[in-house]
Amino acid sequence: METNKVKQIHSFGQSIWLDFIDRAFIGNGKLKALIDDDGIRGVTSNPAIFEKAISSSDMYDADIQALSDGTRTTEEVFFGLAIKDIQDACDLFKELYNEGEVKGADGYVSLEVSPFLALKGDETFEQAKLLWKQVDRENVMIKIPGTQPGLDAIRKSIAQGININVTLLFGLPRYEEVALAYIAGLEDHLAAGHEIAHISSVASFFLSRIDVLVDPLLDEKGLGEYKGEVAIASAKKAYEIYKRVFSGERWEKLAAKGAKPQRLLWASTSSKNPAFKDTKYVEALIGADTVDTVPLETIEAFRDHGVAANTLEQDLDKATELLDKVAAAGIDLAVLTQKLEDEGIEKFNAPFEKLLKAIEENKGK
Repeated sequence: METNKVKQIHSFGQSIWLDFIDRAFIGNGKLKALIDDDGIRGVTSNPAIFEKAISSSDMYDADIQALSDGTRTTEEVFFGLAIKDIQDACDLFKELYNEGEVKGADGYVSLEVSPFLALKGDETFEQAKLLWKQVDRENVMIKIPGTQPGLDAIRKSIAQGININVTLLFGLPRYEEVALAYIAGLEDHLAAGHEIAHISSVASFFLSRIDVLVDPLLDEKGLGEYKGEVAIASAKKAYEIYKRVFSGERWEKLAAKGAKPQRLLWASTSSKNPAFKDTKYVEALIGADTVDTVPLETIEAFRDHGVAANTLEQDLDKATELLDKVAAAGIDLAVLTQKLEDEGIEKFNAPFEKLLKAIEENKGK
């Protein structure tokens, strides 16, 4: 029997990805150790992660100087730094990407388009194509925010055969739109005469941020006993949507051509409330054909005291009942999830601006 508790999760059909990257972590063998020891099956990054990595290390300084030759914008210098890390991480996961009955079942590393483009669909699509070409690894995923303008960029990118990680999803209606955009993109790619079996995508549904916003409102409405549960209930309902969308005649036509379903990925999985168990969100949503991207400290916590069980489809009736109670109390999740999307864009813009400023200052050294 598998004794590593993180690896136990994989026995239920869920892949654990690491929500962290930096050059030292790749170079000193720690990422490789996580792959070997804990069975980590992918990596996600975002502007905040790269800001911390580049600002807190001198390992990037030489590359910043080399890239700052007057022909690149500061943002292009950043992507030059990030692409090198992403390529190195992709290479570490290449064996995993190639193994198994289905090539590309796992082994992906994600790189996000500029957060400044979150509400600019055409520019997002153009940058997704550029980053895909520059990284030049079949196991990279380009991250596109699941905003309203992002939907067309997602479809067009999939139609180009680009692997996409859709990020910043909070609401159920938008999640379904994203899943349908993926399917439409596959249909477009197929109609253009291309194979689709190599294309992969995940839809990143954010968890703990929902509870941070909703929990105080639950207290106000006399529903305090449900604190920390609305995000989990929403995720369970998202999985119901996933199972419905990726079934039936339309999907079966694509599956017959080798199409992979766009897996749900649980993001923002660290507990923000110290009253909650630090492995709460991981334990609550373990289930087949999903991904959980987890920060390093949460992986370490789960390895120490996590409980792996097939929980995702437990108590679905209670999840429905809770969301009905929330609505009946006058808490409008559609309004709140849109607020979270808007705030999420800003939470990536701020560190990206800070990062670009740090690179500018480094240029002058």
